[in-house]
Amino acid sequence: MSIVAKPTPGSTLLTPKDHALVMIDFQSQMAFATKSIDVVALRTNAGLIARAAAGFQVPTVLTTVAEKSFSGPMFSEVTEPFPGQKLIDRTSMNTWEDANVIKELNRIGKDRLVFAGLWTSVCIVGPVLSALEQGHECYVVTDACGDVSTEAHERAVTRMVQAGARPLTSLQYLLELQRDWARAETYDLTTGIANTHGGAYGLGVIYAKTMFGAHEG
Repeated sequence: MSIVAKPTPGSTLLTPKDHALVMIDFQSQMAFATKSIDVVALRTNAGLIARAAAGFQVPTVLTTVAEKSFSGPMFSEVTEPFPGQKLIDRTSMNTWEDANVIKELNRIGKDRLVFAGLWTSVCIVGPVLSALEQGHECYVVTDACGDVSTEAHERAVTRMVQAGARPLTSLQYLLELQRDWARAETYDLTTGIANTHGGAYGLGVIYAKTMFGAHEG
């Protein structure tokens, strides 16, 4: 008997209301040693997911490590979409071992978590593996993470995927939240973020609108 297809989304696709975003250690000292991704691209991608989460009202945790004593301030691309939000500063490399972060995640109360930050093999692997073990669903925005080498980043991603994490990219995150161009209430938000942070895709949107008055959907 053949399967009957239905026009419904898969359960593993993200929606604005079904998860929390955790952005970890997007700080100067961590970026200086990042080699697996160009730092300009990293900042662009981090800004993209921060703006997407803020625009779609996804609950978001911003956390730093040794902000005042060693690692420096969080990227403005990450903090500006969340004006007035307090950053949770830690001493632990593994965010999941910080009681204040866990208290905030428990307050938010989402079983599905999306992670991004520096470095992939330390500050992302730690909380992702810990959260998975405690029963959470975990996603990692791999092009909004970076490490001291490509090898370190790739092995970290492989390790998390083997444990059950789901990888995705920053632009994929934005478009997965929008999902349907007929959702007019967030159409301008999505295309606006794409225009400034979406690279060649954003340029294509600008070109189509300017030259032909094109409109998705």
